Amino acid sequence: MSPALVITALLWVSVAGLAFALVRRASYWRLGRATAAGAFGWTNVFAIPKRYFVDLHHVVARDPYIARTHVATAGGAIAAFALVFVNYGLAIYSPWLDKLIVLAALAMLIGAGFVWRRRHGAKGVPARLSRGPWKTLPWLLGSFALGLVLFVTVPASAMSGSLAVIFALLIAAGAFAMTVGAARGGPMKHALAGLLHLAFHPRQERFRASGEVRAAADATPPTALKLPALDANEYGVGKPVEFRWNQLLSFDACVQCGKCEAACPAFAAGQPLNPKKLIQDLVTGMVGGTDAAYAGSPTPGIALGKHGGDPQRPIVAGLIEAETLWSCTTCRACVQECPMLIEHVDAIVDMRRNQTLVHGEVPGKGADVLANLRETGSAGGYDIAARYDWAVDLNAPAAQPGKPVDVLLIAGEGAFDMRYQRTLRALVKVLNRAGVDYAVLGSVETDTGDVARRLGDEATFQRLAKRLIGTLDQLSFKQIVTADPHVMHSLRNEYRALGARYAVRHHTSFIAELVAQGKLSPSAAAALRAKRVTYHDPCYLGRYNGETEAPRKLLKSIGIQVVEMERHGMRGRCCGGGGGAPLTDIPGKQRIPDIRIADARAIGAEVVAVGCPNCTAMLEGVVGPRPEVLDVAELVAGALE
Repeated sequence: MSPALVITALLWVSVAGLAFALVRRASYWRLGRATAAGAFGWTNVFAIPKRYFVDLHHVVARDPYIARTHVATAGGAIAAFALVFVNYGLAIYSPWLDKLIVLAALAMLIGAGFVWRRRHGAKGVPARLSRGPWKTLPWLLGSFALGLVLFVTVPASAMSGSLAVIFALLIAAGAFAMTVGAARGGPMKHALAGLLHLAFHPRQERFRASGEVRAAADATPPTALKLPALDANEYGVGKPVEFRWNQLLSFDACVQCGKCEAACPAFAAGQPLNPKKLIQDLVTGMVGGTDAAYAGSPTPGIALGKHGGDPQRPIVAGLIEAETLWSCTTCRACVQECPMLIEHVDAIVDMRRNQTLVHGEVPGKGADVLANLRETGSAGGYDIAARYDWAVDLNAPAAQPGKPVDVLLIAGEGAFDMRYQRTLRALVKVLNRAGVDYAVLGSVETDTGDVARRLGDEATFQRLAKRLIGTLDQLSFKQIVTADPHVMHSLRNEYRALGARYAVRHHTSFIAELVAQGKLSPSAAAALRAKRVTYHDPCYLGRYNGETEAPRKLLKSIGIQVVEMERHGMRGRCCGGGGGAPLTDIPGKQRIPDIRIADARAIGAEVVAVGCPNCTAMLEGVVGPRPEVLDVAELVAGALE
């Protein structure tokens, strides 16, 4: 048989292998529930190139080494396969196309070499990378590329029968890994699932421009949890088959790079959560089996090989321990870092909902807080009429129906805490100094439901949200200002699914605007200017709402030069206060806020500026010598005195 016919035969066998892999993996995805009507259209397949080269590579490009490696390896493989299909599948046999095939295969071979170097040759191979089959992958990819180059470039007259067999085996080894190996759950399944995941992503809004999301009346912003249909008995996920089918597809797209693991605050603190392992556990549950073959870093404190499941068996605790779900702070650091755009937090909250709504199992103080929210509208069980007692001497007007104001100030649950009251008093003093036409929500303010939703109690969240929406609908205001990013996120983003649309500002961006307009002229004292000040980004302000510059701009405007911690901005480290984590209080080897304060100590910070009451409480709770923790509003108010 001529070399050309051998390649043609190998091509069609590979095509059959790809078809087999797709059918095999799709049989697992189809076990999941149907997606919501209108979630996406099949025409999204045509959007894959844009989403691959723009949205996906926007994340991959944060690591230039891997970005270049991925372009060479994946780009070379796709180009080589496409060219072989055209030249040999269609029996064109063009020498010019052969030259292009060689170039594409060489690019793939070089890329495979860099993949090998990342996992074998480089000093200090990242611990986050999975081993096992992933360590042999560069050899298999290189084998495919090398065999293709040799088969095309070696003249037919010089190719003996044994040589042709060797070349064919090189190609076949790589092709097997990319086809049948993918069907069996090998590393290359991420390529097949990943491309389809881009088309049928559970959050299509991630691919819209921010303006398009804001313009759509019923659009769910990319960081807002989806609204389950409680009247249709959507009570979370208790078994793998209860995930939607495109969520199961997304789990298969995981490339096991471990970037989520490296970013996770709970994993760093030694709590029983590893987001990469969590996703792989869900894959195991989807196909059936145990986690014994998992080749990455285990979940802290949980041995491998003792957990397993199948599509119809409960996830907790056969496949995943309940403590793993409750360790999550919902900070979205994992989602932010994931190059495959997987939504870890959505999956965790889905499973929490089942634990809360179906089984009524919430650890720590979570159950008491949920009971308080249902009974009093306050997480602490406080008399909501006392929420603004701290403002009694500040002449802060209370909002009244029929009396319009420019700004409605909503304090949030933290207003019952004496420490947060200092922040709120500073904010009100700033508003008074600037002559802002504002009013506080007053004794009718109830909880937004943020904590209830993160703890999986969707019913209580919706009840609280509708109650607060009813209160706000009776008032006339232009915008809402709050010093609590969790309140801001709920009102601005998550209430939209309930038909409520509000212009909501964080207090740092609002004050920064007042300074820019000349309504305030704060100037920090010389003693403060001389101190090393760093700014800690709240997760619900930065990653959830994309606001990282306004607080820094405001601090700079009063004469403070911010010294950045290693992790800041959209990649800032969580304080540990989100997602109800302080309530469930899952133990680890250390506390998350201790790690964050260590970041501040590492740069010699004397003051940590914050913009969230949860962050203030968590960071001030660190024992021992530490920097002073002050809200940005406190720093501005002090600069006005």
